[in-house]
Amino acid sequence: MTQPEIIVCPDASGLARLGAEQFVASASEATAGAGRCAVALAGGSTPKALYALLSSAELRGRLDWPRVHFFWGDERCVPPDHQDSNFRMARETLLDRVPLPAQNIHRMAGEAEPLAAAAAYESELRRFFGVGPPRFDLVLLGLGEDGHTASLFPGSPALEEKQRLAVAVYVDTLRAHRLTLTLPALNAAAHVLFLVAGASKEDIVRKVFGTKAAATQYPAARIEPSNGRLTWLMSADAAGGLPSELPVRRATR
Repeated sequence: MTQPEIIVCPDASGLARLGAEQFVASASEATAGAGRCAVALAGGSTPKALYALLSSAELRGRLDWPRVHFFWGDERCVPPDHQDSNFRMARETLLDRVPLPAQNIHRMAGEAEPLAAAAAYESELRRFFGVGPPRFDLVLLGLGEDGHTASLFPGSPALEEKQRLAVAVYVDTLRAHRLTLTLPALNAAAHVLFLVAGASKEDIVRKVFGTKAAATQYPAARIEPSNGRLTWLMSADAAGGLPSELPVRRATR
């Protein structure tokens, strides 16, 4: 089992800033070593703040953007210009604001038929990474109040997938299809970084970190990189649910 590093920030703003710093560190290390960096992005308000920081004048110049490749952990089945599109959010807050070649953007085709879109994305992953599981240098993930992460929801058959890297799922509670990376793809990453903010997450944090049995019930608890780092960044109000015996580092800002 991967031993997670847990860092608690005073608030969501501090979390986004520390997340951006970790992004820069992981990407810089990857580009210096392998000549390129592959990142899987997440949707949501906390990553949005992080992306805005990365594209700011303060941080934009610290990365060799033409060497960074962007993928997505999941996507809504909507066109790329739809207001709910994870791709659109990333494009508006980050991708359009940095010197990034078009070929470095590997989006999920949310507008396509879901099964075909998932198969096409798996083909794209295998083309880019070659044989074996994809080795993302950094995967950003969030935590839903029901314990889902990416678009892996509690009880979903996708949680038992062992071979495919990307699948289409139907989420009953949302009455909608989603595209998502699978556990084999996510757990092959060099670094997985969870971003969890808000008092509404305190209860699910308590459950995910509560018992070993949680791993079978909450998808986020099944993120355990087989040969990589696992970091949880939490705002103080979300971290209130952490068991007191867990080792925690507290950020000052």
